[in-house]
Amino acid sequence: MKIGVYAGSFDPITKGHQDIIERALKIVDKLIVVVMNNPKKNYWFNLDERKNLISKIFEGSENIKVDEHAGLLVDFMAKNSCGILIKGLRDVKDFSEEMTYSFANKKLSNGEVDTVFIPTSERYTYVSSTFVKELAFYNQSLEGYVDGKVIEEVLNRAKEYRG
Repeated sequence: MKIGVYAGSFDPITKGHQDIIERALKIVDKLIVVVMNNPKKNYWFNLDERKNLISKIFEGSENIKVDEHAGLLVDFMAKNSCGILIKGLRDVKDFSEEMTYSFANKKLSNGEVDTVFIPTSERYTYVSSTFVKELAFYNQSLEGYVDGKVIEEVLNRAKEYRG
């Protein structure tokens, strides 16, 4: 069984992330979506909330598992016997940055981790969690940017930030 990992902060998960997850399942048998937590970052949603948003979208999908990790991703992958790291790419900047990480992950894992790049679908090239939060903050429609199952939660969080 080919097990892949798709990691990110997912604050919040967007349609772009969802698209990469769905397409990754054509490459791997099982995908672990790993919610990373960086104590230096300020998140709109805490770790459990971010995991719950993802789980809500993929509820009933037996080949998707949602997990969490803080630290080096290669450590998580070794612990879970995963050798395929999925990375979504929006543009050349993403590619350049992620190529560097792919070489580092290969070296740190003693050759056990291979990175598979999936270019984003054209309609999501400009969609990011930051963009979604900005739209939500200004009370704009999130239709087409965030799954309908979680739109209300994102808009409600934006209300809290607006005060």
